[in-house]
Amino acid sequence: MHHDHRIRILAGITLVAVIAVFNFAPIPQDSAYHRFADQRTVAGLSNFWNVVSNFPFLIIGLIGMGRVFGGPLTGGLAELRWMYFAFFAGVFLAGIGSSYYHLHPDNRTLVWDRLPITIGFMALFGAIVGEYVSIRAARLLFLPLLVVGVASVFYWYITELEGQGDLRPYALVQFLPMILIPVILWLFKSDLQGNAFYWGMIAAYALAKAAEFFDAGFYELLGGVSGHTLKHLIAAAAPFIFYRALRYRERIIRAA
Repeated sequence: MHHDHRIRILAGITLVAVIAVFNFAPIPQDSAYHRFADQRTVAGLSNFWNVVSNFPFLIIGLIGMGRVFGGPLTGGLAELRWMYFAFFAGVFLAGIGSSYYHLHPDNRTLVWDRLPITIGFMALFGAIVGEYVSIRAARLLFLPLLVVGVASVFYWYITELEGQGDLRPYALVQFLPMILIPVILWLFKSDLQGNAFYWGMIAAYALAKAAEFFDAGFYELLGGVSGHTLKHLIAAAAPFIFYRALRYRERIIRAA
């Protein structure tokens, strides 16, 4: 399939997704979202396990940032170094933001959880575009992607303050890349080995979302380990997989 045709497929999926999402009425934040199954206080720390389960994000974010600027980037493309760095910076900041949110779960603190998540998502998507589709396109998209991601969070929060909460742009920022990334892996080829790393990240994301959905069910089943705590731990596997990718992937030598 010609390169331009593959680009049109990505553009078409994006257009359909945007039209579909905005055909829905505005989606406010459900207040029940903040009522997690595990609300235990330990050592004076409220919602203890949902707070401390964010620590892996801090560690992986730090070692990931160190990897990006700590020497030759053998498992990535040097042209995308700042996107890799922004991804791990987002992971690190998500560890802080999510811990802060879970100390006092409400819409006000949720902003600081969601902001770094969008930074990480947009940076990762930009890096994948650069590795598989076009480095030039990734460079052009990088800042706009970050701006759109951050704006989606502030738009949601401002509309909540006005009593007309609207999560639709944030939903697009979070879920559209998860639709486009598998399509990119299928349609395009990278100069780096290791598609399995990205498939592993997708699997970790899906499992984390499932754990989040069954928060109370896991809490009852496992005798005190909630689905949301598991979500954090499983989700942290995704950036760790990417860290491993930046260490162990190699360039593909193609025949002339």
